[in-house]
Amino acid sequence: MAEDNTPQLLNVLQPLSTEPVAPEQIYSLIGEDGIVRLIAAFYRQIPNDDILAPMYPKDELSASEERLREFLVFRFGGPLRYIEQRGHPRLRMRHAAFPIDQRARDRWVMLMDRALTQVALPNQVTDALRTFFAEVATFLINRATPAAKDDVTEAPWE
Repeated sequence: MAEDNTPQLLNVLQPLSTEPVAPEQIYSLIGEDGIVRLIAAFYRQIPNDDILAPMYPKDELSASEERLREFLVFRFGGPLRYIEQRGHPRLRMRHAAFPIDQRARDRWVMLMDRALTQVALPNQVTDALRTFFAEVATFLINRATPAAKDDVTEAPWE
């Protein structure tokens, strides 16, 4: 209370930082639970997706979910279980067997964006994750996107 007995508001809420979040800080900000919720929200979408579902055999879906979850825990500053179990990530090598073109990359990023919206993590974390996922997804493209039949035009000399 102030000297005149009027109540004073306490500033108990600290302003949210606008500083960007480094990937190594993410685990300390959202913990294992945040990563578990994000990856579960992402993988719930996979079975019904026309582009990505064929890349995930139904009997391997839960193992794929676990591998991505453990990789992200490691990558974002958590325990090293992924490295202890699987060694160096070697992302391009591990994804070489999957036909990842621009369409698949874009769909993967779209589903991850939806998952990020669903789990409602702190804005700075969401921004850092969106950047990370977009960059890594682009890095993993290993096929050219086939031209649609409508995009193919005959050469003028034919």
